[in-house]
Amino acid sequence: MNEPSSNSPVAAPHRWVSLTAICTAAGMVWLAFGDLGVAIPQIANEFSTSLSNLQWVNNAFSLVTGALVIALGKFGDLFGRRRMLQLGVLLLALFSVPAALAPDVRWLVIGRALMGVGAALILPASLALIPPEFSGKAETVAFGVWQAVAWGGLSIGPALSGVITVGLGWRWLFWINLPLAALTFVVVQATTPESRDDKATRTIDWLGLGAIVLAAFALLYALTEGPSVGWGDPLIVALFAATVVLSVGWWFIERRAPEPLVDLRLFRIRAYNGALTANLTMNFTFAGLSFLLVLWLENARGYSAVEAGVLMLPATVGVFLCIPLGGRLDNRWGGRLPSVVGLVVASAGLFILGFLGTRSSTAYLAVALIVIGLGLGLVSTPVANTAVGEVPIELAGAAAGVFKMSSMLGGALGVAVLTAIARAFTTQEAAGVIDASGLTQAQISQVRRALVNSSSFREAIASLPTGLRHTVVQAAIEAFSSGVADTMAITAFLALAATVVVYFLWPRRRKGAADPGRAAGAGPSGTSRRSAQ
Repeated sequence: MNEPSSNSPVAAPHRWVSLTAICTAAGMVWLAFGDLGVAIPQIANEFSTSLSNLQWVNNAFSLVTGALVIALGKFGDLFGRRRMLQLGVLLLALFSVPAALAPDVRWLVIGRALMGVGAALILPASLALIPPEFSGKAETVAFGVWQAVAWGGLSIGPALSGVITVGLGWRWLFWINLPLAALTFVVVQATTPESRDDKATRTIDWLGLGAIVLAAFALLYALTEGPSVGWGDPLIVALFAATVVLSVGWWFIERRAPEPLVDLRLFRIRAYNGALTANLTMNFTFAGLSFLLVLWLENARGYSAVEAGVLMLPATVGVFLCIPLGGRLDNRWGGRLPSVVGLVVASAGLFILGFLGTRSSTAYLAVALIVIGLGLGLVSTPVANTAVGEVPIELAGAAAGVFKMSSMLGGALGVAVLTAIARAFTTQEAAGVIDASGLTQAQISQVRRALVNSSSFREAIASLPTGLRHTVVQAAIEAFSSGVADTMAITAFLALAATVVVYFLWPRRRKGAADPGRAAGAGPSGTSRRSAQ
């Protein structure tokens, strides 16, 4: 059913059913972002591939989604948000098929990347469809539900993925999208009114989009492949240089474009920059530690995919405990205080993980993850509300787009950077035993590229006598455990450094000053001041 192209809230008769379908679509995106980690060891065994390729399996989805979300969000303004949501759901399901049928890791990466196109259509449309149906307290509740679904998909994803992977196989992580997409498509069609922005121009800054996509790809490629080929490799150096050149080029393109992809006035708002930095740090930390800890639990500690997923759930508990508190502190004191405190608390949890070892108890891991979750829960709502609410009305849509882009790219960077650091520490720790084992140089290179205890790793050391093979395996496990722990400690320092930046960048709300976001309402694209993840 079509409604007038207006952003004024309409009390649709089935709006809560509509919200359920909208949030299911968004949940499919966040579940896809968070569910693959526990399946990585099984994928490594089946395809006998390197750790850098496995990172691309994980990162291809978030990279494409983050790079396209702003431009495809504008498609919703132009052609209808419900239509773009439904198209995104169809594409996510359609491209899940080649991923599910992938004969090798290359096809899996391609399938995941194409799924990102659907995700980039879903995220902005799912947010922008809420204000036309809800207003006042009901709108607050609706966006709270969206936010809970976002964190739920990220946090519960590993546990759900573990159950599916062990029970049905990792390929069912993609097949499951087909019935979910079909049901969501039908319910959205029946219950959700169409909306669009009649004042939106049809100009899209393709040059700016190309520059930012290429810059992000060059950076992630360099960070992913650098540990394997060496940081001094000419290609890696060239990619880092290209990242700088493309980023600077993008800045100049946006300054001169008549209809820029991102209005650079956004970055003159200190509160927005502070919220963006905190959000990037939050997603960088959570995605990176989740990826590494799941690999460590399965490969160094020997837990099954289900057990590894369940052992990651304490972080979810912490997040949901503190999301309401973060919102209350934001309402009273502004977003700066809970964001800074939250990042400090999360850093404390990361410091606890810095002492992780092969004999650490699951209770020790749970305490660290709960502390990290408490910190991230404090940050979540304030950064979302500030990033969209404390900007001028005419910039609210772009602000929400950049905010969501920072979430996805922050997660991809977290996986790439933290894995690169862990690999460097692991290689250094195990170098003595591996180099003295009698393996050929080709076998040593294979061991260093492979995931500990994967089929590729076992194949590389198969020629060694039983006793020596056991020694090499134990040395690799100890080195991997030490590398993960050291990486967590470094991540804690990085998070604290980012906290200092947020503290000085984000201005304190003056006593008695009104929160501009609370009075601003929705942006011109229908995106509310409340966003999520």
